[in-house]
Amino acid sequence: MQQALSSVDLEQSLGGLLQEILPAAKVVKTALPLVPEMSLYLLSEDFPQHDLSPEQTQRIMNYPAYWCFCWASGQVMARYIFDHPELLRGKRVLDFGCGSGVAAIAAKMAGALEVIACDLDVDAIKSSRANAVLNKVELTYCDDFFANDDCYDVILVADVLYDRANLPLLDAFLARAPKVLVADSRVKDFCVEGYQWLDFQQATTVPDLAESEEFSRVNLYLGAS
Repeated sequence: MQQALSSVDLEQSLGGLLQEILPAAKVVKTALPLVPEMSLYLLSEDFPQHDLSPEQTQRIMNYPAYWCFCWASGQVMARYIFDHPELLRGKRVLDFGCGSGVAAIAAKMAGALEVIACDLDVDAIKSSRANAVLNKVELTYCDDFFANDDCYDVILVADVLYDRANLPLLDAFLARAPKVLVADSRVKDFCVEGYQWLDFQQATTVPDLAESEEFSRVNLYLGAS
């Protein structure tokens, strides 16, 4: 039987993924200011982002490692899940575009029966696996939502609508789950049939990217079919 990796091994493994792109990058266990119930392996706050060479900047453009950040929408969704565990308790849940796995892990910690972390980025799946171990939960993993026609009780969608071309996905989610929880700070005129505004909270990305103030305003929407 293969020996389980230690927390140090997992941290170093994720750091190695980043260092293939940015040699100075470090991944560290990081507490979340809005979600003290959990920690994640994220890019170190002291990364010298203002000293990137043109080549390093291009590497980031070619492969934006979204999984090494906990985006504001992910934090807000995780906070909402912990505050309203009845939404997910005993349910089969899918976290679409899981990234670091923050929403998936929160769902499992809040009592979901099964949580599937789904992301096309294989490194995001690796990150979610490591963060699940860090927070002592078990997740299931999927790299393509459209590879099957499985249905779920709830689908979680955090910070996926940064590209408006993704808006039609919201209809596809309601076709596969009676409830869809969306967290988003990018779409200012959100008006999608079947979805209603639920809540609002302020948050910043971890580590802080000094983004525009408008991107720290996260809205939650609940879709119901």
